[in-house]
Amino acid sequence: MVVTAYSPDARSCGASADGKTATLHSVWTNAMQLVAADPRVLPYGSIVSVPGYASGELVPVLDCGQAIKGNRLDVLYPSHSQARKWGRQRLKVTIWEYADGKGLTNPRRVR
Repeated sequence: MVVTAYSPDARSCGASADGKTATLHSVWTNAMQLVAADPRVLPYGSIVSVPGYASGELVPVLDCGQAIKGNRLDVLYPSHSQARKWGRQRLKVTIWEYADGKGLTNPRRVR
């Protein structure tokens, strides 16, 4: 997937910079470690791991963005400068599926 980064300020979010994600969660949810995706590709609440982000921990899809269409992700950083350092990367992202309610299993990779 193509993975870019954003921050919760007006430089990244414009007039939508109100501290809330598209799912009305605070940007502070999960210690500010969450991603934006195209909900037609990855529904809200999906769980992913992105190499180089959040120490490889599992993070939720809780946001979307105007430019995030198709196989793209936007990872959240607290500041605009941190988001700019991330840049634009093509990465193998792991999307986790629920197996029988007993935990996350069955990872599948998406390019």
